[in-house]
Amino acid sequence: MQKGKYLLPVIMLAIFETIAVTLWLTKDNLFYLFNFSYIGISISLGMILFIRNYKYARRIVQLLVGLYMLVYLGIICNENMQIEGFWYYLFTGVFEAATIHYAVAKIFGPLLFGRGWCGYACWTAMVLDFLPYKIPTGPRKRIGWIRYITFAASLIFVAALFLAKVGNIERIMFWAFIVGNMLYYIVGIALAIVLKDNRAFCKYICPITVFLKPMSYYSLFRVKCDKDKCISCGKCKRVCPMNVDITDNSRKRENGTECILCMECVRNCPKGAL
Repeated sequence: MQKGKYLLPVIMLAIFETIAVTLWLTKDNLFYLFNFSYIGISISLGMILFIRNYKYARRIVQLLVGLYMLVYLGIICNENMQIEGFWYYLFTGVFEAATIHYAVAKIFGPLLFGRGWCGYACWTAMVLDFLPYKIPTGPRKRIGWIRYITFAASLIFVAALFLAKVGNIERIMFWAFIVGNMLYYIVGIALAIVLKDNRAFCKYICPITVFLKPMSYYSLFRVKCDKDKCISCGKCKRVCPMNVDITDNSRKRENGTECILCMECVRNCPKGAL
């Protein structure tokens, strides 16, 4: 067995366990120990399966984490884990649920693992990735500005509820989670079919990317290219669902902050240069 082969999944598990124990002790809530331990174990398991060349390693993680957050946290526990939930807890000044989730996965976490959330844990992409348009058939569209509109709309929606002093906002947040997810799936599936691209929603509509992109620029874990091995066959660019020029090691590479660490480029590289 190659020395250090499983070091990365061990490091990832250690990071999540550190977060789990820290939040458990500081918040005096055993739920955080279970929550982040579960997510860390799921992600580490997927990484181990990938190392062992299991074809559906990432899909397993998507289902383990995505269904847990969508069904258990969202529907059963009535927590709005969408961006509206983040604004809600932020306005109430409570560092719980969605605010902690966003801080770990989408604001500070990307400094370590970039947009790994999008590749392994997003419950919207979990469904979209089962569609048949896994490899984009055309160039990236110049409509990414739409994400800033959906981002602003989510903020305005929650702010309006507070300014209008609407009663029972928690219940409204639950239904906003249900309706919001339905709209995300409808729009995401429609875009995928029209543009022949499973990840069209992620590229152009998803408001979460407004948080993810700036921090992802400085991500510690990145896919890099060994120029001595690379034969410039272009296969990595063709299979990338996010249109990233992964052969460029610069942080300014084309669509560099869009990498979701799906590892399709690594899996398909004929020379093991990635």
